[in-house]
Amino acid sequence: MKKRILAIDFGASSGRAILGTFDGEKITLKEVHRFSNDPVTVNGTVYWDVLRLYHEIKQGIIKAKAEGGFDSLGIDTWGVDFGLIDSEGRLLENPIHYRDLRTKGLVEDSFSIIPKDKFYGLTGIQFMELNTVFQLYSLKKYRPHMLERAESLLFMPGLFAYMLTGEKATEYSIATTSQLVDINTHGWCDEVFDKLGIPKRIMGKISKPGEVIRDLSKEVCEECGVENVKVISVCGHDTQSAITAVPSAEKNFAFLSSGTWSLFGTELDDPIVNEASLAMNITNEGGYGEKTGFLKNIIGLWLIQESRRFWNKNGNDYSYADLEKLALASEPFKCFIDPDAPEFVPMGNIPERVREFCRRTGQYVPETVGEIIRCIYESLAMKYRMTFDKIKDCTKIDYPCIHVIGGGVKDGLLCQMTASSCGVPVKAGPIEATVLGNLAVQLLAHGCVKDVAEARRIISNSEAIKEYAPDNADAWSEAFKRFEKAINNQ
Repeated sequence: MKKRILAIDFGASSGRAILGTFDGEKITLKEVHRFSNDPVTVNGTVYWDVLRLYHEIKQGIIKAKAEGGFDSLGIDTWGVDFGLIDSEGRLLENPIHYRDLRTKGLVEDSFSIIPKDKFYGLTGIQFMELNTVFQLYSLKKYRPHMLERAESLLFMPGLFAYMLTGEKATEYSIATTSQLVDINTHGWCDEVFDKLGIPKRIMGKISKPGEVIRDLSKEVCEECGVENVKVISVCGHDTQSAITAVPSAEKNFAFLSSGTWSLFGTELDDPIVNEASLAMNITNEGGYGEKTGFLKNIIGLWLIQESRRFWNKNGNDYSYADLEKLALASEPFKCFIDPDAPEFVPMGNIPERVREFCRRTGQYVPETVGEIIRCIYESLAMKYRMTFDKIKDCTKIDYPCIHVIGGGVKDGLLCQMTASSCGVPVKAGPIEATVLGNLAVQLLAHGCVKDVAEARRIISNSEAIKEYAPDNADAWSEAFKRFEKAINNQ
């Protein structure tokens, strides 16, 4: 018997409703609805347009019904962001975007209260200004009335599920992105809440991925023309959904989830929290079956996306294919940036920030569009190599290849550069890893799939994988030394 299930998948720039059909051996996908996910800036604050996004979810449900219906749905989103719900069940304000500047300087500020090594030892999570803990610390310092009025906090997958069902849920993987979960107990970390003055009372009970939240509410069923559809708590953080879908038959594998963000890492039975992992600021994020995603968040294709948006806003009409051709036509290894430098996080004129970084670090300053894009591509590939080397040092495992998954699979130039820079083959695919991981957890919940290993075998059967071999190793190794010098001089 075929099983039909729906994945609602949100990225930082778009969302999709994708219907999955499982025939016992393969999962076939059909995109039934796609929509943009555009931040909205009002009086200097950057918000998510959450009510429009909820409307788009319902449009996805209606269109999936028109395709023959489905048995359940699961929602995955980006991490860290949340909505606050008051005592009457109402959303207090639109969720604020992680790129908003309200957390600027608060990481260092927090270290005066919880020393950095102690903080990392408690949570095992990478320090980033956008993390939930610093968003809440900002509210505590500057807008305490919001926390006083809040009865509960819901991360984005839980917020959308609440709108659909009326049930509040806090799933484990998305909770760990907050930097508020105890690395040892997998519950909320009392010490962080107490010392930063964040009210723990607003945090819900943490549930495991694969649990049923509730059926769609009567109102939603009537509006969308469906009935008896279960909402299942999948790995709510899109990265963990993607890791669930890595098509590896081996227990030990390295992956690069490539999209707006690049998430480079591996999956472990237990977290690694020590001086080496702290020094590289690596994260131990919770996954399905209480596995650990040991990974590094790296600014990814955002640099290309935002550069293109800036150029096109100023009168050009570059496609991504155009930018790749211009990059290929430019001379290699002329200059490098650190993709994770703080100036590359906010929206705006990324090309000028690239030039300024090169100017400040005494390098050749790129002028043409092709030179800037080539600089970004090569710098990303170099940062992947740096991260790959450090992950191998931490885990003491020598990985024979890198599985590239997600939307970046379509970027053949970056896949090839990643193989050449890291010196191992890249196996690229599946593109829809996040969706397939979402669907896999739903199939596990339905009892259609035995375990994650079987799910990964099914996904491998369902998707074509393209391999890229390393090339020009000596030139890349020599250029890597210059990259390290550039980022050390920033």
